[in-house]
Amino acid sequence: MTIRFGILTLSDRSARGEREDASGPAVVRLIQAENWSVTKQALLPDNESAIRAILCEWADSGQLDVILTTGGTGFAVRDVTPEATRAVIDRESPGLAEAMRAASLKITPRAMLSTILPCIRMKTLIINLPGSPKGAVENLQVVISILPHAVQLLQDDPAAESSH
Repeated sequence: MTIRFGILTLSDRSARGEREDASGPAVVRLIQAENWSVTKQALLPDNESAIRAILCEWADSGQLDVILTTGGTGFAVRDVTPEATRAVIDRESPGLAEAMRAASLKITPRAMLSTILPCIRMKTLIINLPGSPKGAVENLQVVISILPHAVQLLQDDPAAESSH
């Protein structure tokens, strides 16, 4: 199954050119290793209205099955990715967040500070990932095996029921 991804990196410093984006490319490599497609990629500063706008644009386009965001999921004042995401979704997916945090807690107690928000807008799964390349990849690896089934369910694919 081919899954179409959008990768959105959220970082003030990377957007200003002060630091190279390392998390976006790390996530892209993992997606491509699964032979899935990265259809859209963008880098934005931590700006809630801009994040909301691009999430709506991408999810509503029908061109993506999954949107992965990296960055803006901590306790810093400018970390607004989950709040921006929550403002535009139809449903949350708490099981994904629970699994990601539980796995991350086995690696670092700092995982308790993560405010990641996996959720759904229309037929698109949106998953907020941490901003560090290591954290983004580790969290994505936790849920990567269920993504094909999640996408099948969101797309009303009759094959989704065959594995039940």
